Amino acid sequence: MTQTAHRHEGGPAAALGLPARQLAPAWAALVLLAVLGWVVTIEQARGMGAQPGTMGLALPAFVALWIVMMGAMMFPSVGPVAIMWSRSIVARSTGVQRVWRISIFVAGYLLAWAGFGVLAFMALLATERLVDVDPDAAHWLGVGIFAVGGVYQLTPLKSACLRHCRSPMMSLLHYASFRGRARDLRVGTHHGIYCVGCCWGLMIVLVAVGVMNIPAMIALAVVIFLEKLWSYGWLLTRAVGVAFLVMALLAVFKPALLPALQPSTSMDRMTQQSSAMGAM
Repeated sequence: MTQTAHRHEGGPAAALGLPARQLAPAWAALVLLAVLGWVVTIEQARGMGAQPGTMGLALPAFVALWIVMMGAMMFPSVGPVAIMWSRSIVARSTGVQRVWRISIFVAGYLLAWAGFGVLAFMALLATERLVDVDPDAAHWLGVGIFAVGGVYQLTPLKSACLRHCRSPMMSLLHYASFRGRARDLRVGTHHGIYCVGCCWGLMIVLVAVGVMNIPAMIALAVVIFLEKLWSYGWLLTRAVGVAFLVMALLAVFKPALLPALQPSTSMDRMTQQSSAMGAM
């Protein structure tokens, strides 16, 4: 897609062709859920800090917390697409029907992120062990994480996934042919997979800076929101890619930029894990 096309490309809200007042209630509800997700996430982050790995959490607890985190970070940007889906299929739906369909769509969306959370858990578990066994290798892993994230921001695959998230109308028209009670769930999962494809290069930096690093999470959430809904989101994507590559270079000489990949003493680790279990 050319830069000219990118400049004229609107976000999902523009593709709806609906007045903002019709989007406001459902979008506000998703934003409220995102705010609640942030409240829970920040509460759980107390005492955890920028720990390496899984923060002492078992897989079920980690995935549950991960889903809450993804809701907090992603709901504001996914709102227009969820509303577009509900309106494109149910021309005369009642308010209750619309809320139900959006809820099922969002459940499918979170299902895709839950699957990514399982992969993240396994990767973080391996990272935690690497920090203990070979801190130097863990440091270079952190450098590589920023480098991979930066390069991915500049790839055609990232552009394709972002294009879907910004202008999903053609896909939604295709979804209209879906049948069965699970179609809203299928559509939400499908869109969630595209969102994972769009955002995984951003999310992996949490491995290096801490999964519960609240400032980093807020910064990533803002980037994701602007990438999907700002008319110049495509330009921000490239800028973030370059910034990640610069961070990778700086991290070679400044390991402190990778706080979650720094070795800690056994007593520190035990204290951190006790705090994590107490927070849950």
